[in-house]
Amino acid sequence: MPQVYFLCTGNSCRSQMAEGFARKFLPDWTIASAGVEKHGLNPRAVETMASYGIDISQNQSKVIDREYFNASDLIVTLCGDAKDKCPLIPAGVKHLHWDLPDPAGQSDEVFMQVSAEIKQRVKKLKEE
Repeated sequence: MPQVYFLCTGNSCRSQMAEGFARKFLPDWTIASAGVEKHGLNPRAVETMASYGIDISQNQSKVIDREYFNASDLIVTLCGDAKDKCPLIPAGVKHLHWDLPDPAGQSDEVFMQVSAEIKQRVKKLKEE
């Protein structure tokens, strides 16, 4: 089973949404998300994902787990902060960088745009 780690700044919005989509579209993968800091799960991310029929309400905001990080096959950073502050990507681990705007504090429209982009990119992972 491939193992993926979605990383953003606070593990409150983007990485949580990516984890939710991945659990739906990549059922044969081991999936987790984290942040370089822990900001708590954003309730608007929960609402946005519910509009897709995906429940992330029980997710917890977490900081990067080095053991999981080092054992991952794919690391996806979803913002420049995570890309700049995450540990050195181990040799042989694929890294993708999706520089997406932080929807926290933004309009519902921004949440929907960012979530739609994440959904599209996660679905593309299945094809690759």
